[in-house]
Amino acid sequence: MTVLILLITGLIMVYSASHVWAEYKYNDPFFFVKRQLLFAGVGVVGMIIVTFIPYQFWQKYVKVILLICSALLLLVLIPGIGIVRGGAQSWIGIGAFSIQPSEFMKLGLILYLASYLTLHQKHITSFCRGFFLPITFIFIVFAIIMLQPDFGTGVVLVGTCVLMIFIAGSRITYFVYLAIFGLVGFTLLIISAPYRISRITAYLNPWEDPLGDGFQIIQSLYAIGPGKLMGVGFGNSLQKYFYLPEPQTDFIFAIIGEEFGFIGAMIVMLLFLLLCWRGISVALGAYDSFGRFVAFGIITMITIQVMINVSVVIGLIPVTGITLPFLSYGGSSLTLTLCSVGILLNISRYTKN
Repeated sequence: MTVLILLITGLIMVYSASHVWAEYKYNDPFFFVKRQLLFAGVGVVGMIIVTFIPYQFWQKYVKVILLICSALLLLVLIPGIGIVRGGAQSWIGIGAFSIQPSEFMKLGLILYLASYLTLHQKHITSFCRGFFLPITFIFIVFAIIMLQPDFGTGVVLVGTCVLMIFIAGSRITYFVYLAIFGLVGFTLLIISAPYRISRITAYLNPWEDPLGDGFQIIQSLYAIGPGKLMGVGFGNSLQKYFYLPEPQTDFIFAIIGEEFGFIGAMIVMLLFLLLCWRGISVALGAYDSFGRFVAFGIITMITIQVMINVSVVIGLIPVTGITLPFLSYGGSSLTLTLCSVGILLNISRYTKN
């Protein structure tokens, strides 16, 4: 019910946030919401089907799933096949639509890692099998995603998988070393790309370059500020009139804050908090380790994505291209997230409580 409420809210807000741009560019105010409705329909059907597939089924085919996801991830890097949008070559075109292989990889890697941790549970405290091997594979996948580049998706993927290894029981000492290594690597990634340095600078002081790197966050804050407690009312947003870039995707939460105010934004956050709590309850009540790891991985992936997106919109962290689950416009992300929820629902059918 929580997911369906968020999904319906997303459809309403995609229309509100996008109809001005859609009418200007496509001469159809319903262009984005019609496509989102199609994605949502496919996703809900997929979610219902997956709900009735025993989750143990996925453990049998984790290697095949990972192989397919890896092939798609490499395929997107080939010129002429991969589609470039917003400076990232992250999509493969299929007719009038496109898919984002990194979204498939997030779920595929969760399933594979859950199977690996289940099979090697007695070796989880060892450095080689319990930590080094899975972490190495995770960072290989991260490196491939960074070739696109898609830093936001890479962070969600790494964060989810590292937390899965942590709750499996790996030694805390290893994570201290990983944190040091990660900090060095993160610094090098920022230094290696000028646009990332500019994003950090814009985060620290967006008004230093209000028409350049600081434009997105300033317009986002200009949307949230006038919303005050109750908002300016549904459909009355001013920032969607070509001020706020991508109002229907990465910055849809800003439009929610503008039109429904602090109360509306908090209701959305409480719905995500409820979803997180229910997901953790499912993980804790799972009968076997595989179900527990998969449930934890899925709900962690969704939660990290929500935290990053909302933090970007309200200016807590630098801008990165992460959509808000169930609410933002996007086909691959919405469909795969709904199918992931289907797996979570199936695990909940076999929980102890």
